[in-house]
Amino acid sequence: MKKFLAVVAALTLLAGCEQGGSPTSVAGEGEGVSKTAAAAPSNELFIYTVNPPYFAKEENFDKQIGDFLKKKFPDVKIKHVHWDNPGRQYKDLIAAGTVPDLIIDNTRMNVQRWIFDNDLEYDIRDLIKKYNFDTTKLNPSLMAQMANLRTDGSIYGLPYNNNDFVLFYNKDIFDKFGVDYPKNGMTYDEIYEIAKKLTRVDGEITYKGFSQNPGHYMNYNQLSLSPLSLSEDKASMSSPEWKNVVDNLRRFYEIPANQFDTVETFATKANIAMAVATVDHLVSYYEQNKNLNFDIVSVPAFKEAMDTRYQPNVYSMYITKQSQKKDLAFQAMAALLSEEHQVDLAKEGVIVPMESKSVQEAFGQNLVQMRGKNTSAIFYGKTAMPPAARANGLIWYDVPMQNVFGPLIFKESKDTVTALRMIEEQSTKAIATNKAAKANTDTAAETKK
Repeated sequence: MKKFLAVVAALTLLAGCEQGGSPTSVAGEGEGVSKTAAAAPSNELFIYTVNPPYFAKEENFDKQIGDFLKKKFPDVKIKHVHWDNPGRQYKDLIAAGTVPDLIIDNTRMNVQRWIFDNDLEYDIRDLIKKYNFDTTKLNPSLMAQMANLRTDGSIYGLPYNNNDFVLFYNKDIFDKFGVDYPKNGMTYDEIYEIAKKLTRVDGEITYKGFSQNPGHYMNYNQLSLSPLSLSEDKASMSSPEWKNVVDNLRRFYEIPANQFDTVETFATKANIAMAVATVDHLVSYYEQNKNLNFDIVSVPAFKEAMDTRYQPNVYSMYITKQSQKKDLAFQAMAALLSEEHQVDLAKEGVIVPMESKSVQEAFGQNLVQMRGKNTSAIFYGKTAMPPAARANGLIWYDVPMQNVFGPLIFKESKDTVTALRMIEEQSTKAIATNKAAKANTDTAAETKK
């Protein structure tokens, strides 16, 4: 029972806030970062986790990583610290002189603003070659995300797991109104037609045909569009392709009575016929409503990109430039990406970067919540490629994609072109502000030398 509850908590936390977590003691030491400034023993591997939040609990880290590495490397002590606010953030470790050997964090959101900006990045191509590690066994889109952090072909990390999306559907609503269930490989056009049939008021209940978080939809869009210019320090969202992306989702929320609320009520209110959400909701929805009669299929696709999932929503492993144990750190990464361990993680419902037949067949085997579900949907089609690498030296900025729909379309009824232009202008201005601040900081640092 304890094992079951730990898995439930783990998968639920994967959908939680980034960079968070409660305090956790260093494995085997019980002391904070500020007390570990002394040189680490030669047989110690220091792993720092920021995301997923699941690793805030030491028992969860041990379940997925710690126990396995201890068996593979019995002479190595595994020391683990998880991000905590305050006390164990990047700045705290760096100030204390305790730079980790290996970091696990969200690639898209945090690598450039934390690992790169703190000069922690290390190109692992030589280690990949030295240990003859076959990167082709991993999801190519996830590997492209690793390579697209710079334009020179550098590879700074390897993927650990991808919190992907699927389409959930409530069978009871489909049965009530005599509509056929959705299938893997359907397009947005097909799902839109179903959504129109299932959006209706019946008695005191308003049934919504379709729900999807606009921010996630745009950030991880299946057309591989970037909200940032690849060659300049500015946002870039004025293309016909971006308008197509927004209009595609906008029509769903213009169906009378199908206004967007949140996909999180899919289980509790049970009035949403279809909802796109991350795979970990297979567990959380079940726990919220054990009587919910639901299943999953692949996310709907654009006709321009058939059978294509979202872009990577990936947590990855990074060796730091300062580590004195780069070889050991890479061997640990390679062990975690072995088929043996990938299958074990898949059994616990973790979407791993390896998509071999054995991994797919093993997915969710240890979780009662996933039994009888169409888990083939998770591996249907291919993951969309991330945008190409931006030119080196450009300022990274987290464009608030959710605001295109949130305040501008939903509340202010802005047309699509205007909403995109406003977010583009706001983001470009913010980038200029950040660029000026960085220049002032760099100038001040040079003056002190």
